[in-house]
Amino acid sequence: MMNRTKGDEEEYWNSSKFKAFTFDDEDDELSQLKESKRAVNSLRDFVDDDDDDDLERVSWSGEPVGRRTRLGSFQSLSDALSDTPVKSYAPELGRPRGEYRDYSSDWSPSDTVRRLRKGKVCSLERFRSLQDKLQLLEEAVSMHDGNVITAVLIFLKRTLSKEILFRELEVRQVALRHLIHFLKEIGDQKLLLDLFRFLDRTEELALSHYREHLNIQDPEKRKEFLKTCIGLPFSAEDSAHIQDHYTLLERQIIIEANDRHLELAGQTEIFRKHPCKASILNMPLVTTLFYSCFYHYSEAEGTFSSPVNLKKTFKIPDKQYVLTALAARAKLRAWHDVDALFTTKNWLGYTKKRAPIGFHRVVEILHKNNAPVQILQEYVNLVEDVDTKLNLAIKFKCHDVVIDTCRDLKDRHQLLAYRSKVDKGSAEEEKIDAALSSSQIRWKN
Repeated sequence: MMNRTKGDEEEYWNSSKFKAFTFDDEDDELSQLKESKRAVNSLRDFVDDDDDDDLERVSWSGEPVGRRTRLGSFQSLSDALSDTPVKSYAPELGRPRGEYRDYSSDWSPSDTVRRLRKGKVCSLERFRSLQDKLQLLEEAVSMHDGNVITAVLIFLKRTLSKEILFRELEVRQVALRHLIHFLKEIGDQKLLLDLFRFLDRTEELALSHYREHLNIQDPEKRKEFLKTCIGLPFSAEDSAHIQDHYTLLERQIIIEANDRHLELAGQTEIFRKHPCKASILNMPLVTTLFYSCFYHYSEAEGTFSSPVNLKKTFKIPDKQYVLTALAARAKLRAWHDVDALFTTKNWLGYTKKRAPIGFHRVVEILHKNNAPVQILQEYVNLVEDVDTKLNLAIKFKCHDVVIDTCRDLKDRHQLLAYRSKVDKGSAEEEKIDAALSSSQIRWKN
């Protein structure tokens, strides 16, 4: 038998951290039930008083659930078809019999489920045979009410061996999906893994095991746990992700420890000028790359903290690498590094500027980091599309680029219009006047 404590079941119904399973049966014409819109304050509001004379009313110990717990998506069929806010409760099953009077001995599974659906108190203890328990489950599923299905599953989970429970649910897919969701919500990882093994759902088993790392706060313990996930039956894509996750955390732990030592020693200029404000442990790869480009840009490729090492190890695309490196070096106003990032040499030794992200993006990032106008003008000039170049030059007040571009376009009108935007008596105004008075230019307008 599976003897889970009653407190575990109470936590499911009472805690606001659990969200609802969305009832979605492909074979059913109702593909999804709507979510409850508000919490319920009392059982009395939900129970129909008119036909309650044959049962002494006893409150369930479970607190009312509704919008906050998001358990309200376990709604009845009528709730799903209307916009009326639903009020939902979940019974705590298995209360010692001496705590209430039980007049339900003559109720059939159908009657019991109907009363549960109405929110009335019912004892399920009278259903002792496997046949009766399965009929109870069938009735609950036929009602399309998630609350009732889950309530019955809790009862079966407590009163059947897991082997029998798994065997019967394997041929009852709707109930099976509810149980899987319920086990995920209450965090019963062991039973969930046992269920996936029984169903031979190896990839889900592996993913479920992998998700446990989220509950491990200690970086070293999390790293060791991730190591146990390598080799599990994931898809090829997921296997690569798991390996990268483990390798990245391993690197982060080494970098973090080394950098804290350097920072405390106070002998490294970059850490004196820019102390670390946050840990990189468990951060995404792109965050780690930015950190590396900021603090370890010139390191040799053989070190774990080298940006080039990270790029090669994790196969970071050129565009992502350049974008991240540019943002980090521009933030430090390391303009020489920015220049080197875009300078390439051909086999003859000639240098050329090349930007896999496009020079228009380079200009935007440089401007955000308050690059001097001389730096901006250099990269605005490298933008190939003339209209884009001119718009950027005007936007960022790169006067020389605007003047030269208008002169090259032989656009006298635009040059005259721009003359009013530069300072009177400035070198830019003199340059515009010289161009306008030049007899060498054949203006198009």
